[in-house]
Amino acid sequence: MLGLFVLKRLIFISKCVRLNKMIYEIAELRVKINNKFKYTDRFCEKYLSTDQTSDFDLEIEVSEEEFLDEKQKSSEFSDGYVENLCIYRKMCSKMLKWDRFLMHTAVLEYDGYCYAFLGRSGTGKSTHTGLWLKNLPNAKILNGDKPIIAYKNGEFIAYGTPWMGKERLGYNGKGKLKALCFLEQAKKNEIALIEKDKVAERLFVQLLMPEDFNFVARTLELADELIKSVPSYLLKCDISDLAFKTAYDCLVGGKDAK
Repeated sequence: MLGLFVLKRLIFISKCVRLNKMIYEIAELRVKINNKFKYTDRFCEKYLSTDQTSDFDLEIEVSEEEFLDEKQKSSEFSDGYVENLCIYRKMCSKMLKWDRFLMHTAVLEYDGYCYAFLGRSGTGKSTHTGLWLKNLPNAKILNGDKPIIAYKNGEFIAYGTPWMGKERLGYNGKGKLKALCFLEQAKKNEIALIEKDKVAERLFVQLLMPEDFNFVARTLELADELIKSVPSYLLKCDISDLAFKTAYDCLVGGKDAK
């Protein structure tokens, strides 16, 4: 009898008829994606470039080995989902060549600026950003989970991507990153500026670290520059409108953190 791994390999090969080679515009880069399953066509359709003939910046294709390795760890998901996950990880690693990296955060855009809300799973990022949407009609979620952050001309820019998290909140846009806000659940609402030398331990767990050492080094360099350039705050909060007001007054209104 065939072993499970060999069987999966044969199934993969039988399904791998080339379906698409399309160019997408993500984080102001032209990305050619050679996907084998239709899942990515639908997933990335809002980022599809109208220009399919000009040169592209980078090309992404998932190898059989990469696919099967991820499939073994995520056997409950469809082949299309698994390939799509591999595509994003590979794309984010390659984007470091252009000083772009993945940060796990919910990014909210308001009045032309972006605010990144960070925290471990379950800390209430979706709940808190929902308070902003409730209280500010013009506020929008740029990306609910996996934006691309770029360092350009001495400032950091947040970009929407097709990968937005399970709630699928976000859009194809960008904005200057004005603040990082780390969330912690608490009964009393208060916000405080975090000293720069204490931000790293909170930030690094939210970054995608590539396997290539050179890319790891560049990720750390960009993270260090981010810490120096963009103020970081710790928001201890509940789920009330007062939590929103506490954050808004400091991050947008310019009132000093307590």
